[in-house]
This record gives sequence, C-alpha cells and structure tokens, in this order.
Amino acid sequence: MTVKPIRLFGDPVLRMTAQPVTTFDAELRTLVKDLTETMQAAPGAGLAAPQLGVSLRVFTYFVDGELGHLINPELTLTEEEQDGPEGCLSLPGLRYDCRRAFGVVARGVDMWGEPVTVEGTQRLARCIQHETDHLDGIIFVDRLDPEQRAAAMLAIQQAEWAGESAPQVRISPHGTPGLAL
Repeated sequence: MTVKPIRLFGDPVLRMTAQPVTTFDAELRTLVKDLTETMQAAPGAGLAAPQLGVSLRVFTYFVDGELGHLINPELTLTEEEQDGPEGCLSLPGLRYDCRRAFGVVARGVDMWGEPVTVEGTQRLARCIQHETDHLDGIIFVDRLDPEQRAAAMLAIQQAEWAGESAPQVRISPHGTPGLAL
C-alpha cells in the first residue's frame, strides 16, 4: 500500500494552479494509485494531486460506493445550488457549511487518456467541485461567507496540526514548465 503524506493548509502547493496532464504513462498511473490509496486510508471522499505535492490536474473520488478518477476536468454546473457540510483532508477535523452547485457534469480523461464524463448531484457534485477547486489553488474555506471564513481561519490557527512542516517536495516526472512540485 502506498499511502503518502497529505499536504496541510498553508503549504504553498495548495495555492498553485495545477498544470494540465500531457503525458499518460506509468508515472501517471502510479500517481492515480497513490491518490486512491491515500484517499481511502485517510479516509476521504476525494483527493487532488496538489494535496500530495504534485501540481498536476488529477483527482480521485469515492462517493456513494463509486470510485473513480478524473484528469484535466472541465465542469458544467447547474444553476440550482445546495448548502451542506464540507471538510478537507488538508484541514483535518474542520467542517463548515459551504454553498455549491447542486449538480455537475465533469468531462476529462482517465489515466490512459480516454474520455470520461462524470455526472452527479448532491454529494458527488460537491466532491467534484471541491477537488477541481484544489486544481485551481482554491480551498473550500475561500468559498465560505465572511463570518464562517473568519471562524474557520481562527480554527486553523488553533488546530494541533497548524504550523507543521511540509513533507519533502516531489518533482513531477511530467512536463509542467518547471511549475510542478
């Protein structure tokens, strides 16, 4: 089992815009496997490559018994919205109500470069939006209303994991114009 350390809030890689995947090779398949195993061990509903220190547009998810991954996602969101609790493996133990689109259609590719479309509502839609945000350097607390965001930032400062040193930065084997970690 290849469980990797998850980057915590404050690690700069979580604020970077991840680079598109252009090489579909054994290294990418290993990354997807590492993401899946780390997500399941945490346990979590989703995990994005930046959370393992790899600045590539890849995430895995496990929602309502559906396990999958998506590379280079592009989302179409419904106008209908939902409010609900949301947490993040990079902010352990913290949960806040967050507004998201109720439904999503996510198009991308799998680890072999084959087209994939994932459609979902409620929890799956929330997860896909959350993980895609990670690929854009957005953390769910950025989407909270000002009062909840202030409470979240205070909780982050007081968390037992606050200020922990980041693990060794991993250099991506994929072409990422010097921006991958």
